[in-house]
Amino acid sequence: MAAELEGSKCLSGLLSGLAQDTFYGHPGITEELLRSQLYPEVSLEEFRPFLAKMKGILKSIASADMDFNQLEAFLTALTKKQGGITSEQAAVISKFWKSHKTKIRESLMNQSCWDRGLRSLSWRVDGKSQSRHSAQIHTPVAIMELEIGKSGQESEFLCLEFDEVKVNQVLKKLSEVEESISTLMQPA
Repeated sequence: MAAELEGSKCLSGLLSGLAQDTFYGHPGITEELLRSQLYPEVSLEEFRPFLAKMKGILKSIASADMDFNQLEAFLTALTKKQGGITSEQAAVISKFWKSHKTKIRESLMNQSCWDRGLRSLSWRVDGKSQSRHSAQIHTPVAIMELEIGKSGQESEFLCLEFDEVKVNQVLKKLSEVEESISTLMQPA
């Protein structure tokens, strides 16, 4: 069986299938599909441990967001480990990670965001040209546009207008937030 599991094309296909299932959310990629398409001559009982090993390796690499030096050290350790992987398998895994790292990382980042977030913020200062009260005409106002959304979904835009008093209130609150974060980040 070891020779049957050595093929670099098959292993590359297996890693792609695992990535599709594990990181990209394509539920149609099943254990049986991977075995029948990539390793039809290998029994399910022999294939399962191999699949679990490759899935574990891929998850370890992705969860650690390994750079290429870390990856090489990790794979080298696995090749020296009893029951680990072969150097040919390590080469295929390395090549796979080098070409898929960015996409897998982006997918994991998108999955880890529970709710919408701020995508961008733009602002400008204008002079107010209309108002209910003539004293407010020609006073400066800050106009902020917030782009809010979740990756892969359409954005929503929120437009806010602030006079000088409101800008100062917002800045004061942001200063309080900054102080709280700084306090939490200081070592105990």
